[in-house]
Amino acid sequence: MTTNKNAGSDVSAPLGGQGASFCLDFGNTRLKLAVFEDDQLKEVVYLRPDTLLHLQELLEQWRPAHSILSSVIHHDPELETLLAAHTRFHRLSNASKLDFTIPVGKPETVGADRLAVAAAAVYMFPGKNNLAITLGTCITYNFVNMQHELIGGSISPGMEMRFRAMHEYTAKLPMAKGDWNVPLIGYDTVTNLQSGVVLGMAAEIDGIIDRYRARFGNFNALLTGGDGGILAPHLKNKIFADPELIFKGLYAISRVNTAF
Repeated sequence: MTTNKNAGSDVSAPLGGQGASFCLDFGNTRLKLAVFEDDQLKEVVYLRPDTLLHLQELLEQWRPAHSILSSVIHHDPELETLLAAHTRFHRLSNASKLDFTIPVGKPETVGADRLAVAAAAVYMFPGKNNLAITLGTCITYNFVNMQHELIGGSISPGMEMRFRAMHEYTAKLPMAKGDWNVPLIGYDTVTNLQSGVVLGMAAEIDGIIDRYRARFGNFNALLTGGDGGILAPHLKNKIFADPELIFKGLYAISRVNTAF
């Protein structure tokens, strides 16, 4: 039986925050911003296409003292200039001060989003083996051992990518969407696609968790990302589900790198 726990909006332990902080997550699908105030996650905003103007409005509204950006895209550099002009700004990279090490061959190739979820795992479950799984454009598996080493993981296609691939690489298959309430045995084309993608992804995630358990024994499995609500009900393994995990990791990193 799957156990799903949601951490809610609070950071796990008080950090003694001072005023508002912006944590920005620029992914391949969406640009998001979380507002923290006195260690509490107050709001998550999806930035508009006129991103620079929207960010300026949010800066005027909240007047944050600190900001941090995790980006895996080629974003407008003026966004960083604006943040640096109004806040103590930090761009997350492998050169950032982190509560874990990255003993891999090319640490500079580890995505900022993966660094953020690793930071959240270490902060929330220190001294433990943690597998942080993000469900975005891609699924990423990020393993941080009890020595606080991000030793790597794996990447596979995310939900929309799987639906889109079947639609675009065939002549007649439609573009379907994910749904948590999917049948094991599809009864038409759309439910066949949904069953294959949703239950296939759940089986993949459970299988990966089982392999890690066979190798490392006891560890925490953390799940985050926009598709978590669709997939979590189908997982057999016990997981810790938190849709805002990446923001909590960014906030923890920001505290160290922007001089709270």
